[in-house]
Amino acid sequence: MITKEYITELKHRGNGDIATLINTQRDVGSINYILENLGQLPDNFHADFLYSLLNHNHAQVRLNAVKNIAKLNGKSDIHSLFTLYQKEDDSSVRREIVSAIGRQRKCQNKPLLYSFLNDTDPKIICQAIRGLLVFENDKEVEEHLHPFVNHENEMVRTVIYKEYFAKEKKTENTLPHTETYDFLKNVVVNADVLDALKYAPDDSIHLTFTSPPYYNARDYSIYPSYHAYLEFLDKVFRETHRITKEGRFLIINTSPIIIPRVSRSHSSKRYAIPFDLHPYLVKNGWEFIDDIIWQKPEASVKNRIGGFMQHRKPLGYKPNSVTEYLMVYRKSTEKLLDWNIRSYDCKTAEESKVADGYETTNVWKIDPCFDKVHSAVFPAELCKRVIQYYSYKNDLVFDPFAGSGTVGRTAKNLNRYFFLTEKNETYFGYMKSQKIKTLFEQKETKFFTLEQFKNATI
Repeated sequence: MITKEYITELKHRGNGDIATLINTQRDVGSINYILENLGQLPDNFHADFLYSLLNHNHAQVRLNAVKNIAKLNGKSDIHSLFTLYQKEDDSSVRREIVSAIGRQRKCQNKPLLYSFLNDTDPKIICQAIRGLLVFENDKEVEEHLHPFVNHENEMVRTVIYKEYFAKEKKTENTLPHTETYDFLKNVVVNADVLDALKYAPDDSIHLTFTSPPYYNARDYSIYPSYHAYLEFLDKVFRETHRITKEGRFLIINTSPIIIPRVSRSHSSKRYAIPFDLHPYLVKNGWEFIDDIIWQKPEASVKNRIGGFMQHRKPLGYKPNSVTEYLMVYRKSTEKLLDWNIRSYDCKTAEESKVADGYETTNVWKIDPCFDKVHSAVFPAELCKRVIQYYSYKNDLVFDPFAGSGTVGRTAKNLNRYFFLTEKNETYFGYMKSQKIKTLFEQKETKFFTLEQFKNATI
Protein backbone atom coordinates (compact mmCIF):
# COMPACT_ATOMS: atom_id res chain seq x y z
CA MET A 1 0.00 0.00 0.00
CA ILE A 2 1.32 3.42 -0.99
CA THR A 3 1.23 5.90 1.90
CA LYS A 4 1.89 9.63 2.12
CA GLU A 5 4.92 8.88 4.28
CA TYR A 6 6.33 6.55 1.64
CA ILE A 7 5.80 9.15 -1.10
CA THR A 8 7.62 11.77 1.00
CA GLU A 9 10.51 9.40 1.62
CA LEU A 10 10.97 8.64 -2.09
CA LYS A 11 10.63 12.30 -3.02
CA HIS A 12 13.55 13.33 -0.82
CA ARG A 13 15.88 10.60 -2.11
CA GLY A 14 16.32 12.69 -5.23
CA ASN A 15 17.26 9.75 -7.48
CA GLY A 16 14.11 9.35 -9.55
CA ASP A 17 12.43 6.76 -7.32
CA ILE A 18 9.11 8.64 -7.57
CA ALA A 19 9.22 8.29 -11.37
CA THR A 20 9.88 4.56 -10.98
CA LEU A 21 6.97 4.24 -8.57
CA ILE A 22 4.57 5.97 -10.95
CA ASN A 23 5.77 3.90 -13.92
CA THR A 24 4.84 0.73 -12.04
CA GLN A 25 1.25 1.87 -11.47
CA ARG A 26 -1.42 0.57 -13.79
CA ASP A 27 -4.46 2.44 -12.50
CA VAL A 28 -5.11 6.16 -12.81
CA GLY A 29 -6.26 6.47 -9.20
CA SER A 30 -2.87 5.45 -7.82
CA ILE A 31 -1.00 7.79 -10.16
CA ASN A 32 -3.17 10.70 -9.11
CA TYR A 33 -2.79 9.81 -5.43
CA ILE A 34 0.99 10.00 -5.74
CA LEU A 35 0.90 13.28 -7.68
CA GLU A 36 -1.57 14.87 -5.26
CA ASN A 37 0.61 14.04 -2.26
CA LEU A 38 4.01 15.13 -3.51
CA GLY A 39 3.79 18.42 -1.63
CA GLN A 40 6.68 20.88 -1.89
CA LEU A 41 9.39 19.65 -4.25
CA PRO A 42 13.08 19.73 -3.27
CA ASP A 43 15.65 21.47 -5.46
CA ASN A 44 17.18 18.15 -6.56
CA PHE A 45 13.85 16.68 -7.63
CA HIS A 46 13.96 14.71 -10.89
CA ALA A 47 10.99 16.15 -12.80
CA ASP A 48 11.38 14.63 -16.27
CA PHE A 49 8.60 12.12 -15.62
CA LEU A 50 6.17 15.00 -14.96
CA TYR A 51 6.63 16.25 -18.51
CA SER A 52 6.04 12.73 -19.84
CA LEU A 53 2.72 12.72 -17.99
CA LEU A 54 1.60 15.78 -19.95
CA ASN A 55 0.77 13.32 -22.73
CA HIS A 56 -1.25 10.98 -20.49
CA ASN A 57 -4.71 10.16 -21.83
CA HIS A 58 -6.41 10.97 -18.52
CA ALA A 59 -7.11 14.68 -17.91
CA GLN A 60 -6.75 14.49 -14.13
CA VAL A 61 -3.26 13.07 -14.48
CA ARG A 62 -2.30 15.88 -16.86
CA LEU A 63 -3.78 18.40 -14.43
CA ASN A 64 -1.79 17.05 -11.47
CA ALA A 65 1.36 16.92 -13.56
CA VAL A 66 0.96 20.62 -14.43
CA LYS A 67 0.34 21.50 -10.77
CA ASN A 68 3.60 19.84 -9.77
CA ILE A 69 5.57 21.36 -12.63
CA ALA A 70 4.44 24.74 -11.32
CA LYS A 71 6.24 23.97 -8.02
CA LEU A 72 9.66 23.75 -9.65
CA ASN A 73 10.83 27.14 -8.33
CA GLY A 74 10.71 28.92 -11.67
CA LYS A 75 12.48 26.09 -13.53
CA SER A 76 9.43 24.91 -15.42
CA ASP A 77 9.75 24.16 -19.11
CA ILE A 78 7.38 26.81 -20.48
CA HIS A 79 7.59 25.47 -24.03
CA SER A 80 6.21 22.07 -22.96
CA LEU A 81 3.39 23.69 -21.02
CA PHE A 82 2.44 25.98 -23.90
CA THR A 83 2.53 23.08 -26.36
CA LEU A 84 0.06 21.23 -24.16
CA TYR A 85 -2.11 24.34 -23.86
CA GLN A 86 -2.41 24.59 -27.64
CA LYS A 87 -3.77 21.07 -28.03
CA GLU A 88 -5.52 20.61 -24.66
CA ASP A 89 -9.31 20.38 -24.67
CA ASP A 90 -9.89 20.05 -20.91
CA SER A 91 -10.64 23.50 -19.48
CA SER A 92 -9.25 22.72 -16.00
CA VAL A 93 -5.90 21.64 -17.43
CA ARG A 94 -5.72 24.72 -19.66
CA ARG A 95 -6.43 27.03 -16.70
CA GLU A 96 -3.75 25.31 -14.64
CA ILE A 97 -1.20 25.77 -17.41
CA VAL A 98 -1.87 29.52 -17.50
CA SER A 99 -1.60 29.64 -13.71
CA ALA A 100 1.72 27.73 -13.78
CA ILE A 101 3.23 30.10 -16.34
CA GLY A 102 2.00 33.16 -14.45
CA ARG A 103 3.45 31.94 -11.15
CA GLN A 104 6.97 32.09 -12.59
CA ARG A 105 6.77 35.92 -12.47
CA LYS A 106 9.21 36.23 -15.37
CA CYS A 107 9.16 39.18 -17.76
CA GLN A 108 9.95 36.92 -20.71
CA ASN A 109 6.60 35.17 -20.12
CA LYS A 110 4.57 38.34 -20.65
CA PRO A 111 3.97 37.74 -24.39
CA LEU A 112 2.50 34.32 -23.60
CA LEU A 113 0.28 35.81 -20.91
CA TYR A 114 -0.88 38.46 -23.39
CA SER A 115 -1.84 35.70 -25.81
CA PHE A 116 -3.94 34.00 -23.14
CA LEU A 117 -6.01 37.19 -22.88
CA ASN A 118 -7.55 36.23 -26.24
CA ASP A 119 -8.94 32.95 -24.91
CA THR A 120 -12.71 32.43 -24.90
CA ASP A 121 -12.68 31.03 -21.34
CA PRO A 122 -13.19 33.91 -18.84
CA LYS A 123 -11.39 31.95 -16.11
CA ILE A 124 -8.30 31.61 -18.30
CA ILE A 125 -8.40 35.34 -19.00
CA CYS A 126 -8.61 36.01 -15.26
CA GLN A 127 -5.65 33.70 -14.64
CA ALA A 128 -3.65 35.55 -17.28
CA ILE A 129 -4.61 38.88 -15.71
CA ARG A 130 -3.53 37.57 -12.32
CA GLY A 131 -0.16 36.58 -13.78
CA LEU A 132 0.31 40.02 -15.34
CA LEU A 133 -0.69 42.04 -12.30
CA VAL A 134 2.52 41.03 -10.52
CA PHE A 135 4.34 43.44 -12.86
CA GLU A 136 3.33 46.56 -10.96
CA ASN A 137 3.55 49.96 -12.65
CA ASP A 138 4.44 48.29 -15.94
CA LYS A 139 3.04 50.57 -18.66
CA GLU A 140 3.03 47.84 -21.29
CA VAL A 141 0.99 45.54 -19.02
CA GLU A 142 -1.43 48.36 -18.19
CA GLU A 143 -1.97 49.09 -21.88
CA HIS A 144 -2.91 45.46 -22.46
CA LEU A 145 -5.19 45.20 -19.42
CA HIS A 146 -7.05 48.54 -19.27
CA PRO A 147 -9.36 47.75 -22.22
CA PHE A 148 -10.65 44.66 -20.41
CA VAL A 149 -12.69 46.89 -18.11
CA ASN A 150 -15.21 46.75 -20.99
CA HIS A 151 -14.97 42.98 -21.50
CA GLU A 152 -18.28 41.18 -21.97
CA ASN A 153 -17.66 38.90 -18.98
CA GLU A 154 -18.52 40.35 -15.58
CA MET A 155 -15.72 38.49 -13.76
CA VAL A 156 -13.09 39.96 -16.06
CA ARG A 157 -14.58 43.45 -15.82
CA THR A 158 -14.65 43.29 -12.03
CA VAL A 159 -10.98 42.29 -11.71
CA ILE A 160 -9.80 45.11 -13.98
CA TYR A 161 -12.10 47.68 -12.43
CA LYS A 162 -10.94 46.85 -8.93
CA GLU A 163 -7.26 46.97 -9.92
CA TYR A 164 -7.18 50.10 -12.02
CA PHE A 165 -10.38 52.12 -11.75
CA ALA A 166 -11.96 51.66 -8.31
CA LYS A 167 -11.51 54.61 -6.01
CA GLU A 168 -11.27 54.22 -2.26
CA LYS A 169 -14.50 55.33 -0.63
CA LYS A 170 -14.14 58.53 1.33
CA THR A 171 -14.65 58.01 5.04
CA GLU A 172 -14.50 61.58 6.36
CA ASN A 173 -17.18 62.40 8.89
CA THR A 174 -18.57 58.85 8.94
CA LEU A 175 -18.77 56.44 11.84
CA PRO A 176 -16.45 53.45 12.27
CA HIS A 177 -17.77 50.33 10.59
CA THR A 178 -18.94 48.70 13.83
CA GLU A 179 -20.83 51.73 15.14
CA THR A 180 -24.07 53.49 14.28
CA TYR A 181 -26.08 56.57 15.26
CA ASP A 182 -27.72 56.64 18.68
CA PHE A 183 -30.96 58.11 17.31
CA LEU A 184 -31.49 54.92 15.25
CA LYS A 185 -30.99 52.48 18.10
CA ASN A 186 -34.11 50.67 19.29
CA VAL A 187 -36.45 52.87 17.29
CA VAL A 188 -39.86 52.10 15.78
CA VAL A 189 -41.23 54.65 13.32
CA ASN A 190 -44.92 54.68 12.36
CA ALA A 191 -44.58 55.84 8.76
CA ASP A 192 -44.17 54.70 5.18
CA VAL A 193 -40.65 53.31 4.92
CA LEU A 194 -39.70 55.62 2.03
CA ASP A 195 -40.72 58.68 4.06
CA ALA A 196 -38.80 57.51 7.12
CA LEU A 197 -35.63 56.64 5.22
CA LYS A 198 -35.32 60.23 3.97
CA TYR A 199 -33.97 61.01 7.44
CA ALA A 200 -31.74 57.95 7.87
CA PRO A 201 -28.01 58.60 7.22
CA ASP A 202 -25.84 56.77 4.71
CA ASP A 203 -23.89 53.75 5.96
CA SER A 204 -25.77 53.41 9.24
CA ILE A 205 -27.20 49.86 9.41
CA HIS A 206 -25.44 46.49 9.53
CA LEU A 207 -28.20 44.05 8.53
CA THR A 208 -31.64 44.20 6.96
CA PHE A 209 -34.00 41.28 7.38
CA THR A 210 -37.54 41.68 6.16
CA SER A 211 -40.53 40.12 4.48
CA PRO A 212 -42.10 42.60 2.06
CA PRO A 213 -45.88 42.73 1.82
CA TYR A 214 -47.07 40.18 -0.72
CA TYR A 215 -48.55 41.64 -3.87
CA ASN A 216 -52.30 42.18 -3.38
CA ALA A 217 -52.53 39.17 -1.09
CA ARG A 218 -53.52 41.10 2.06
CA ASP A 219 -55.68 44.15 2.72
CA TYR A 220 -52.57 46.06 3.81
CA SER A 221 -50.71 45.39 0.54
CA ILE A 222 -52.88 46.57 -2.35
CA TYR A 223 -51.05 47.96 -5.38
CA PRO A 224 -52.47 49.17 -8.71
CA SER A 225 -50.34 46.70 -10.69
CA TYR A 226 -47.59 44.13 -10.27
CA HIS A 227 -45.19 46.49 -12.00
CA ALA A 228 -46.07 49.22 -9.49
CA TYR A 229 -45.44 46.73 -6.67
CA LEU A 230 -41.98 45.84 -7.98
CA GLU A 231 -41.15 49.51 -8.57
CA PHE A 232 -42.10 50.26 -4.95
CA LEU A 233 -39.83 47.52 -3.62
CA ASP A 234 -37.10 48.71 -5.97
CA LYS A 235 -37.23 52.14 -4.30
CA VAL A 236 -37.25 50.63 -0.81
CA PHE A 237 -34.21 48.43 -1.36
CA ARG A 238 -32.38 51.17 -3.25
CA GLU A 239 -32.72 53.35 -0.14
CA THR A 240 -31.83 50.38 2.03
CA HIS A 241 -28.65 50.00 -0.01
CA ARG A 242 -27.78 53.63 0.68
CA ILE A 243 -28.08 53.29 4.46
CA THR A 244 -26.35 49.89 4.62
CA LYS A 245 -22.71 49.80 5.66
CA GLU A 246 -20.16 48.63 3.14
CA GLY A 247 -20.22 44.92 2.48
CA ARG A 248 -23.13 44.15 4.82
CA PHE A 249 -26.17 42.00 4.21
CA LEU A 250 -29.78 42.18 3.05
CA ILE A 251 -31.98 39.11 3.53
CA ILE A 252 -35.44 39.13 1.99
CA ASN A 253 -38.03 36.51 2.86
CA THR A 254 -40.59 36.08 0.10
CA SER A 255 -42.16 33.51 -2.19
CA PRO A 256 -44.29 33.24 -5.32
CA ILE A 257 -47.87 34.35 -4.69
CA ILE A 258 -51.19 33.29 -6.18
CA ILE A 259 -53.91 35.83 -6.93
CA PRO A 260 -57.25 33.93 -7.01
CA ARG A 261 -59.30 33.93 -10.18
CA VAL A 262 -62.24 36.33 -10.42
CA SER A 263 -64.60 33.63 -11.70
CA ARG A 264 -64.64 30.04 -12.91
CA SER A 265 -64.22 31.27 -16.48
CA HIS A 266 -60.87 32.87 -15.61
CA SER A 267 -57.54 31.53 -14.39
CA SER A 268 -55.75 32.42 -11.20
CA LYS A 269 -52.45 34.24 -11.58
CA ARG A 270 -49.15 33.24 -10.00
CA TYR A 271 -46.40 35.84 -9.57
CA ALA A 272 -42.75 34.79 -9.11
CA ILE A 273 -41.87 37.59 -6.67
CA PRO A 274 -38.35 36.40 -5.62
CA PHE A 275 -37.22 35.96 -9.21
CA ASP A 276 -38.83 39.14 -10.54
CA LEU A 277 -37.38 41.22 -7.71
CA HIS A 278 -33.85 39.85 -8.11
CA PRO A 279 -32.87 41.87 -11.25
CA TYR A 280 -33.86 45.11 -9.53
CA LEU A 281 -31.64 44.32 -6.55
CA VAL A 282 -28.59 43.37 -8.62
CA LYS A 283 -28.99 46.47 -10.78
CA ASN A 284 -28.91 48.66 -7.68
CA GLY A 285 -25.69 47.27 -6.22
CA TRP A 286 -26.75 44.21 -4.24
CA GLU A 287 -24.59 41.15 -4.90
CA PHE A 288 -26.46 37.84 -4.73
CA ILE A 289 -24.88 35.50 -2.18
CA ASP A 290 -27.24 32.62 -1.34
CA ASP A 291 -30.77 31.31 -1.47
CA ILE A 292 -32.08 29.67 1.68
CA ILE A 293 -35.24 27.59 1.57
CA TRP A 294 -37.64 27.91 4.49
CA GLN A 295 -39.59 24.66 4.56
CA LYS A 296 -42.87 24.47 6.49
CA PRO A 297 -44.91 21.41 7.45
CA GLU A 298 -47.41 20.49 4.75
CA ALA A 299 -50.27 20.60 7.25
CA SER A 300 -49.63 24.31 7.84
CA VAL A 301 -50.19 25.45 4.24
CA LYS A 302 -53.23 25.83 2.04
CA ASN A 303 -54.20 22.64 0.24
CA ARG A 304 -53.84 22.99 -3.56
CA ILE A 305 -53.46 19.32 -4.42
CA GLY A 306 -57.03 18.25 -3.57
CA GLY A 307 -58.45 18.46 -7.09
CA PHE A 308 -55.55 16.60 -8.61
CA MET A 309 -55.83 13.86 -5.99
CA GLN A 310 -59.33 13.12 -7.30
CA HIS A 311 -58.76 13.11 -11.08
CA ARG A 312 -54.94 12.57 -11.41
CA LYS A 313 -55.07 14.12 -14.89
CA PRO A 314 -51.85 15.57 -16.32
CA LEU A 315 -51.63 19.36 -16.60
CA GLY A 316 -53.79 19.76 -13.52
CA TYR A 317 -51.03 19.10 -10.99
CA LYS A 318 -50.72 21.88 -8.37
CA PRO A 319 -48.38 20.98 -5.48
CA ASN A 320 -48.81 22.33 -1.99
CA SER A 321 -46.39 25.23 -1.47
CA VAL A 322 -44.40 24.41 1.65
CA THR A 323 -41.40 26.62 0.94
CA GLU A 324 -40.44 30.26 0.99
CA TYR A 325 -37.15 31.87 -0.04
CA LEU A 326 -34.66 33.77 2.02
CA MET A 327 -32.71 35.59 -0.66
CA VAL A 328 -29.32 36.66 0.71
CA TYR A 329 -27.56 39.71 -0.76
CA ARG A 330 -24.47 41.69 0.16
CA LYS A 331 -23.87 45.36 -0.57
CA SER A 332 -21.33 45.34 -3.39
CA THR A 333 -17.82 46.28 -2.37
CA GLU A 334 -14.27 45.84 -3.56
CA LYS A 335 -13.32 44.70 -0.04
CA LEU A 336 -13.35 41.04 0.93
CA LEU A 337 -15.59 39.74 3.72
CA ASP A 338 -12.57 39.47 6.02
CA TRP A 339 -12.41 43.27 6.10
CA ASN A 340 -15.86 43.40 7.70
CA ILE A 341 -14.97 40.71 10.20
CA ARG A 342 -11.67 42.30 11.21
CA SER A 343 -13.47 45.56 12.02
CA TYR A 344 -14.66 44.04 15.30
CA ASP A 345 -12.56 43.80 18.45
CA CYS A 346 -11.65 40.37 19.78
CA LYS A 347 -14.18 40.50 22.63
CA THR A 348 -17.13 41.29 20.32
CA ALA A 349 -16.02 38.72 17.78
CA GLU A 350 -15.77 36.03 20.45
CA GLU A 351 -19.11 36.89 22.06
CA SER A 352 -20.82 36.89 18.67
CA LYS A 353 -19.70 33.41 17.65
CA VAL A 354 -22.54 31.12 16.62
CA ALA A 355 -23.09 28.31 19.09
CA ASP A 356 -23.12 24.60 18.27
CA GLY A 357 -26.24 23.29 16.58
CA TYR A 358 -26.22 25.79 13.72
CA GLU A 359 -27.85 24.86 10.42
CA THR A 360 -25.40 23.44 7.87
CA THR A 361 -27.65 23.39 4.78
CA ASN A 362 -29.72 25.94 2.91
CA VAL A 363 -32.95 24.15 3.79
CA TRP A 364 -34.36 25.36 7.11
CA LYS A 365 -37.26 23.36 8.52
CA ILE A 366 -39.12 25.77 10.78
CA ASP A 367 -42.79 25.80 11.75
CA PRO A 368 -44.67 28.96 10.75
CA CYS A 369 -46.13 31.33 13.33
CA PHE A 370 -49.69 32.60 13.56
CA ASP A 371 -50.94 35.74 15.26
CA LYS A 372 -54.41 37.22 15.79
CA VAL A 373 -53.08 40.71 15.03
CA HIS A 374 -50.82 40.05 12.01
CA SER A 375 -51.63 37.45 9.35
CA ALA A 376 -48.03 36.84 8.24
CA VAL A 377 -45.74 36.68 11.25
CA PHE A 378 -42.04 35.84 11.23
CA PRO A 379 -41.21 32.80 13.38
CA ALA A 380 -38.76 33.88 16.07
CA GLU A 381 -36.47 30.94 15.17
CA LEU A 382 -36.18 32.21 11.61
CA CYS A 383 -35.20 35.68 12.84
CA LYS A 384 -32.79 34.21 15.36
CA ARG A 385 -30.84 32.29 12.75
CA VAL A 386 -30.60 35.19 10.32
CA ILE A 387 -29.52 37.68 12.98
CA GLN A 388 -26.95 35.30 14.48
CA TYR A 389 -25.50 34.27 11.13
CA TYR A 390 -25.32 37.73 9.54
CA SER A 391 -24.58 40.25 12.31
CA TYR A 392 -22.41 40.88 15.36
CA LYS A 393 -23.30 41.88 18.89
CA ASN A 394 -24.32 45.60 19.11
CA ASP A 395 -24.96 45.79 15.34
CA LEU A 396 -28.04 47.64 14.08
CA VAL A 397 -30.69 45.44 12.45
CA PHE A 398 -33.29 47.03 10.18
CA ASP A 399 -36.75 45.82 9.15
CA PRO A 400 -38.58 48.19 6.77
CA PHE A 401 -41.83 46.21 7.04
CA ALA A 402 -41.83 45.50 10.77
CA GLY A 403 -45.34 44.10 11.20
CA SER A 404 -45.68 42.91 14.78
CA GLY A 405 -41.99 43.54 15.52
CA THR A 406 -40.51 40.03 15.66
CA VAL A 407 -37.21 41.19 14.15
CA GLY A 408 -36.91 43.87 16.81
CA ARG A 409 -37.69 41.56 19.71
CA THR A 410 -35.27 38.92 18.46
CA ALA A 411 -32.52 41.45 17.82
CA LYS A 412 -32.88 42.76 21.36
CA ASN A 413 -32.71 39.26 22.81
CA LEU A 414 -29.48 38.67 20.87
CA ASN A 415 -27.87 41.90 22.12
CA ARG A 416 -28.32 43.78 18.86
CA TYR A 417 -30.03 47.12 18.30
CA PHE A 418 -32.94 47.50 15.92
CA PHE A 419 -34.51 50.11 13.69
CA LEU A 420 -38.06 49.36 12.50
CA THR A 421 -40.50 51.14 10.23
CA GLU A 422 -44.17 50.19 10.03
CA LYS A 423 -46.90 52.03 8.14
CA ASN A 424 -49.89 50.23 9.63
CA GLU A 425 -51.10 51.94 12.81
CA THR A 426 -52.63 48.73 14.18
CA TYR A 427 -49.29 46.91 14.04
CA PHE A 428 -47.49 49.96 15.42
CA GLY A 429 -49.94 50.08 18.33
CA TYR A 430 -49.46 46.37 18.92
CA MET A 431 -45.67 46.80 19.16
CA LYS A 432 -46.20 49.63 21.62
CA SER A 433 -48.46 47.47 23.74
CA GLN A 434 -45.79 44.77 23.85
CA LYS A 435 -43.13 47.16 25.13
CA ILE A 436 -43.45 46.27 28.80
CA LYS A 437 -43.71 42.54 28.12
CA THR A 438 -40.92 41.86 25.71
CA LEU A 439 -39.38 44.65 23.72
CA PHE A 440 -37.25 46.51 26.22
CA GLU A 441 -36.87 45.83 29.87
CA GLN A 442 -33.33 47.21 30.03
CA LYS A 443 -32.94 49.59 27.10
CA GLU A 444 -35.50 52.22 26.21
CA THR A 445 -37.53 51.75 23.07
CA LYS A 446 -38.51 54.88 21.20
CA PHE A 447 -41.81 54.88 19.31
CA PHE A 448 -41.95 57.78 16.85
CA THR A 449 -44.32 59.35 14.41
CA LEU A 450 -42.63 60.52 11.21
CA GLU A 451 -42.39 64.08 12.52
CA GLN A 452 -40.93 62.93 15.83
CA PHE A 453 -38.37 60.81 14.02
CA LYS A 454 -37.44 63.72 11.80
CA ASN A 455 -36.84 65.92 14.85
CA ALA A 456 -34.79 63.20 16.53
CA THR A 457 -32.34 63.16 13.60
CA ILE A 458 -31.60 66.88 13.81
